[in-house]
Amino acid sequence: MASAEESKATIEEPKLKGTSDEEAVVASQKWYSSSSLVSSAIDVATIELSLRVLLFASTLTALVLMVTSKETETVLVPVLNIPVRRSAKFSHSPALIYFVAATVVACFYSLVTIVGTLYRILKPYPTTPLLLLYYIIWEVIILGILTAATGSAGGVAYIGLRGNSHVGWTKVCSTYSKFCKHAGSAIIISLFADVLLVFLISLSAHSLYRRIR
Repeated sequence: MASAEESKATIEEPKLKGTSDEEAVVASQKWYSSSSLVSSAIDVATIELSLRVLLFASTLTALVLMVTSKETETVLVPVLNIPVRRSAKFSHSPALIYFVAATVVACFYSLVTIVGTLYRILKPYPTTPLLLLYYIIWEVIILGILTAATGSAGGVAYIGLRGNSHVGWTKVCSTYSKFCKHAGSAIIISLFADVLLVFLISLSAHSLYRRIR
């Protein structure tokens, strides 16, 4: 039967042979510090994964809504008053085409980073400052692209909803209600995606600050 001292020795962190007590303490502190960094990285990566999944879902939803917004209605040709069938779709507006392209880029980026974040969770390791910096740079670029697209699409949607009497632009949402509802919903969801990107940038910046301070 093993003695009490032997039992106690089995649960304590072993010392390296040929090292002093001070060196053993330093080694132990480094081990616990590394373990703490890995645990913290997993917690941050879990939050990050949730935000990235939401970003993917929101950009994909906005993309689908805008692409499926096509609507065909019978309208009267001005002056002649002849009824004709005309369609309203995103490809008729450069601003809406840009919106679709921007949501495709943001959706693809979010999908790639979801895979990377899952890998960090399954094989945990402390995230390097350089990787965090790359995340910040790319997400600022994506945020700029998506925000510009949302703003330009919002301008087109407002004209479609309200028109502009000063230049003779008539409102069309009273005729193409489905098109306007799809476009408006896509723009609102895109705004939500912009907010998610701001949170992701803030999270990466905070993690970078903790690494380099």
